[in-house]
Amino acid sequence: MNATKRKYVYGPVPSRRLGRSLGVDLVPFKVCPFDCTYCQLGRTTSHTARRRAYHPTEAVLAELREVLAGGVEADYVTLSGSGEPTLHRDLGRIVEAIKAMTDIPLAVLTNGALLGDPQVRRALLPADLIAPSLDAGDETTFRRINRPCEGVTFDSVVAGLKALRAEYDGRIALEVLFVAGVNDGDEEVDRLKAVIEAVGPDSVDLNTVTRPPAESDARPVTGASLERIAARLGPEARIIAARTAAETGGGAVSAEDVLAMLRRRPCTLDDLADALRCHRWEAAKVVARLQEAGRVADRRQDGRTYFQAGEA
Repeated sequence: MNATKRKYVYGPVPSRRLGRSLGVDLVPFKVCPFDCTYCQLGRTTSHTARRRAYHPTEAVLAELREVLAGGVEADYVTLSGSGEPTLHRDLGRIVEAIKAMTDIPLAVLTNGALLGDPQVRRALLPADLIAPSLDAGDETTFRRINRPCEGVTFDSVVAGLKALRAEYDGRIALEVLFVAGVNDGDEEVDRLKAVIEAVGPDSVDLNTVTRPPAESDARPVTGASLERIAARLGPEARIIAARTAAETGGGAVSAEDVLAMLRRRPCTLDDLADALRCHRWEAAKVVARLQEAGRVADRRQDGRTYFQAGEA
């Protein structure tokens, strides 16, 4: 299936945690219980914790089945994308169907806001990897960074994480994203550490702001700060290293393929080269043509240039 004709399946895209990730969108763009200051997708447009069938279940599964039948190299099928996947009411049926149609491991990226719901936890049990987020060790910092919708609290998120750990035998890879001056101080890290130890994830992935954030004052912490935090959190913590550009390959890449990527997330030329299995210069040529046509805009973030679909 041509990438530009897909509505719900995208990639594979490069992931610093998952390798090559074949993404599946279960909700429309930016439907989420959080409105995180650092989100690369921008501000949340539908701020909600209401579960319903946002995208038609059978259409999502049919498109994924067609993409898989066409042949795809991926390390994971990942429920992620444009919003919070656990908001989809048919999450359990979708997870079971994906596990039945492919041997590619299934990962679910979630902000954890709905893990307090027993139905959500049951739906996730067949997944091979669950990667929830936790960016704070107290209610004040949680609200400052994640800006949850009404009804979602720090305590409810932590309770959901603990319940998931008690019920789920698979791998839980907790991600913590640090914002300079907000949750990177020693006291904040120590509070986080206490919560993490109570939850008991298999690993703790440390991240910071890399792509252009929703709020300009959401700034990255330094590499030295991440190393200090990792040492403070203990042996389960690891810093997520940025992926490098593909050094091999070099097949032609179309403007449609590039636009399909950039509609989902801002990308550097290295990101595009890695995801599309082409040389960096090939991606650069296509991006340049799209910029000339006014179909791609660029934005600088911490010394890197990110491209996204839209008017220049």
